[in-house]
Amino acid sequence: MSIPTITKDILIEDLVNNYSFSVRYLMNNKIRCIACGEPIWGTLYDAAKEKGYSDSDINQFVDELISLSKKE
Repeated sequence: MSIPTITKDILIEDLVNNYSFSVRYLMNNKIRCIACGEPIWGTLYDAAKEKGYSDSDINQFVDELISLSKKE
């Protein structure tokens, strides 16, 4: 099974299951509160849009997450 590429269309579930650092990243950006049991369905894009982030912000999240993934 291959690890999914981080894009704006990655499912939140795939992101947190394959990139453990993403849980803290998402919580720090108030995208999802995974620790408190908020559902983790949908894409990164959808979740960020729900919180009012712009397309530019979301592109930055993707870039930062990719950068973090290279440090693991």
